[in-house]
Amino acid sequence: MEKTLKITDQIGRELSLEEAPKRIISLVPSQTELLFDLGLEDQIVGVTKFCVHPYHLKSTKTIVGGTKTIKMDKIKVLNPDIILCNKEENTKEIVDTCKKVCTVHVSDIFTIKDCIELITQYGILFNKRTEANKIANKIIFNLNDFLTFIKNKPSFKVAYFIWRNPWMAAGSTTFINYLLELNKFENIYRNLERYPEVDITKIQLEGDPELVLLSSEPYPFKDEHAFEVGRVSHHAKTIFVDGEYFSWYGSRLVKAFDYFKALRNRL
Repeated sequence: MEKTLKITDQIGRELSLEEAPKRIISLVPSQTELLFDLGLEDQIVGVTKFCVHPYHLKSTKTIVGGTKTIKMDKIKVLNPDIILCNKEENTKEIVDTCKKVCTVHVSDIFTIKDCIELITQYGILFNKRTEANKIANKIIFNLNDFLTFIKNKPSFKVAYFIWRNPWMAAGSTTFINYLLELNKFENIYRNLERYPEVDITKIQLEGDPELVLLSSEPYPFKDEHAFEVGRVSHHAKTIFVDGEYFSWYGSRLVKAFDYFKALRNRL
């Protein structure tokens, strides 16, 4: 960079950088995958234990903790130029602590538009504008193709579960809910915010879904849990879905719409 770069992150904080960051720590799995797809593998120095795509990064980069708990001693030793966080994935305390070490960029994702903005910002931040534009354009193309595909498909009432004991669903103000709506899945818990705890014995009274979607992450749902929901629902069809396609943003979205098509064709 020839001059100081000023960029406003997605929670409204203005960042100033003298040059493109060369030592990056990512505390968000989907953003780690995006960095790799932008061609920034060599600049990544630290990741979380949940950064599983691409899988080899867990053995080639330093693990600095999880998304909710971090090891500051490891972070400081890595001497990062920038730490990448997300408002939902990481706590305010983590962001505030990391700010004492170096510049921190925080993403805040609710829509595809937010995803495109983040990809574009990373392109600017890391001097990867061409690569970022290619990924963004692929997502937009695939999204428009999917909207044509889904246009005349029927809607289904659904419940999307992310956790058990207690049972927790995806509510409104989540990226998952946004993608459910794109799929013409009417979320019975959209009147509740974020990830509410729910009583599944009341599932019929609270919306009586036609489909119950059990996410592959963060909870490892099994057949026995599908039966558990089946006993209290009114003939709802239970489907195990890939949680990464419903909750990961960034370059994962390039593949997501083909997955959504295949899911719809199974119904």
